[in-house]
Amino acid sequence: MPKEFSRGQRIAEQIRRELAELIRQEVKDPRVSFISLTEVDLTPDYAHAKIFFTALGGVDSVPEILEGLRRASGFLRRELGKRIRIHTLPELHFHYDRSVEDGSRLSQLIEQTVREDEARALTADDKDPAH
Repeated sequence: MPKEFSRGQRIAEQIRRELAELIRQEVKDPRVSFISLTEVDLTPDYAHAKIFFTALGGVDSVPEILEGLRRASGFLRRELGKRIRIHTLPELHFHYDRSVEDGSRLSQLIEQTVREDEARALTADDKDPAH
């Protein structure tokens, strides 16, 4: 029976959890206080980690958040090294995750289309002489 998660996936998830806690409890920069880490992509050699985040303030606040995360990345990496024991501690690269925003936009479009279809169906029923 195959393993459900590879070692790399388990380490990536542990990095996500630890970074989320560090950002929430240890980073004092107010620019990074309202973010949620959604995913960590780890290279096979563990040298680089792409950390994806969403922002409660929306896309307008992303440049300030990225600057805050960039400034805190040395501290975060050092603290991560104290919490996770792996032979290579990855460099941290932060990226804004648009998937939540895109999903919300798609949901709105689907709802709008359903409402328009229902309105057309009602209009067609009103024109039908059988009713």
